[in-house]
Amino acid sequence: MSRIRSSDTKPEVRLRKALWADGLRYRLQYKVENIRPDIVFVSKKVAIFVDGCQWHGCPEHYVKPRTRDEFWSKKLRDSVERDIIQTKLLKSKGWIVRRVWEHEIWENTVQVVNEIRAFLQAGDIVNSSGNNGWRVFKVDIIDLETDVEKRYLLSLGSPEKTQTIEKKRSTRKWKRKM
Repeated sequence: MSRIRSSDTKPEVRLRKALWADGLRYRLQYKVENIRPDIVFVSKKVAIFVDGCQWHGCPEHYVKPRTRDEFWSKKLRDSVERDIIQTKLLKSKGWIVRRVWEHEIWENTVQVVNEIRAFLQAGDIVNSSGNNGWRVFKVDIIDLETDVEKRYLLSLGSPEKTQTIEKKRSTRKWKRKM
C-alpha cells in the first residue's frame, strides 16, 4: 500500500503530457477549498480528477478483492463518499468538475483531450463514458462457482440514485496502449 501513489500516476501523467502537447495550460497542486484536483484550469474554474478504476469503483473494471473483505469494502465506500463530497463542494463554489476514468485515458487519450478542449472552449461538458457518473460502492457474491456478483452503483451527481447490475467477476484488464 505504501508504494501506491496518490498523485503523478501513469494515467495522470499521460493525460497531462497530452494536454500540454495540445497547447492546454493547467495548474497542478492547486488547492480549491482544501481539495487538490489532479489538473486545474483556474481561469475557467474547471477541476479534473483522474480516477483509478480499482480505487474509485469503476462500473466496468472494479474487481472486488477476495481477501480482507471488511477492510476493502470500507476503503471503497470511503473513496466513493469522498468523491461525492468533493464534487458537491466544488460545484457549490462555482467550479465545474470532470472526472476521467483511468481506462478512458489508456483506451483513447486523444478523445479525452478533445473533450476537455471542447469543454474549455464551449463551456459545456462532454462525457464520453456513460458510466462516468456512476460508482460501485458495494459488491455481493451471488455464485462462487460461476463468479457472478451483484454490483451496487450510485450516481455521483445525485447519490440518492442507485442501481444494481449482475456481472461475471473478471480480473482481466483492458488493453493498454503504451
